[in-house]
Amino acid sequence: MLSCGASAARERGTGIVVLFLGLLGMAYAPEAHAQEGDEALLDSELVQIHGFVSQGFIKTSENEYLAKSERGSFEFTEAGINFTSSFDDNLRVGFQLFAHELGPLGNYSPRFDWYYLDYRFADWLGLRAGRTKIPFGLYNDSADIDAARVPILLPQSVYPIDHREYLLAQTGAEVYGNLELGALGGLEYRLYGGTLHVLDPTPPPGITVSELEVKYVYGGRLLWLPPVTGLTLGVSYQALRFDWRYTVNPLLIPAFQALELVPLDFTGDLPVEFRVRMAVASAEYQTGNLSVAVEYSRWIGEFESVAPKLLPPHIENERYYAMVSYQVTPWFTPGVYYSAYFPNKDKRDARGDYQHDVAVSFRYDLTENWLLKLEGHWMEGTAALEEYLNDDKPRNELTKEWGAFLVKTTAYF
Repeated sequence: MLSCGASAARERGTGIVVLFLGLLGMAYAPEAHAQEGDEALLDSELVQIHGFVSQGFIKTSENEYLAKSERGSFEFTEAGINFTSSFDDNLRVGFQLFAHELGPLGNYSPRFDWYYLDYRFADWLGLRAGRTKIPFGLYNDSADIDAARVPILLPQSVYPIDHREYLLAQTGAEVYGNLELGALGGLEYRLYGGTLHVLDPTPPPGITVSELEVKYVYGGRLLWLPPVTGLTLGVSYQALRFDWRYTVNPLLIPAFQALELVPLDFTGDLPVEFRVRMAVASAEYQTGNLSVAVEYSRWIGEFESVAPKLLPPHIENERYYAMVSYQVTPWFTPGVYYSAYFPNKDKRDARGDYQHDVAVSFRYDLTENWLLKLEGHWMEGTAALEEYLNDDKPRNELTKEWGAFLVKTTAYF
């Protein structure tokens, strides 16, 4: 017999499938059921419809990663459908409905992943408004497209999949364009600003979050296509600020005061202002069937609060990777990458201060619209592991060397 939790998950999964099929039904409804004015909207040249359904499996040798993975987990599911349409040569609209489950995240709740109104005045100037994808690094704005890459997990130092909820897209506006530089090649630029959807922080027991607000997010990406076929060089930058308010259980206040983590007049109300700056330098080279990418990133966080020992005023982490893939045949592409993550660039000794990841991926294109991927990871360090998934065990006490194996299959159109 299914437990209540399993039954609820099954019902949510059934709901998203029904919704997905319903949208497909509307998209491909026979013309006999459409009014004359609606037929143009169903014209495949005017409305582009794409969708995907993915199911994955995660198994780790030690530690829990992304889900309760040590015993194996199928809580790695994605489904989406998107519609885009051009009203004329310059005006476009689009949106994507998406639902997923990744361990404790997602829970199959359908939502609009992105949506936009896009008007292009010229090649060098366009404007988008809505919930637009964030152009950070080479691959953040395509991170939701499994068919666009070889690995199951993009290098997690720069593209952490459990941060997808608030790193994929921002709600606001974007200016973009392409500039021709003659003998120097070309430039692609994107500048954006707005706000983010963020998940409530998960504080320790005895502390709750009573308020959370994103004040702003802004940034941009500049890609240079030099006069070398297949080479792309880029830089990206993002800045954001969000404020929240902690409420501390009165029973904990004396202990915090004894440890000098909070001032003596602390009443339990702890407002926090958090600023983040993120930058990444990127390089990609593609020639024939070979693809090589390298990225280096720094993320800087600054807290302002009355408890600087509890929330450090400044922290800077370091992230980088190198990735190679080669398409051996039209249906088989292997790849490999090395990724490194240091939450505090000046602390690298304890196992919780770093995570090295060597990944080997195999992509099989079984048909034109169906693919299968296998992937193995050798990990050293525990910096990217979540303590709440690991029974609140400190990162420095988790297994230092461990492995992860993933399988994922995706059907798309």
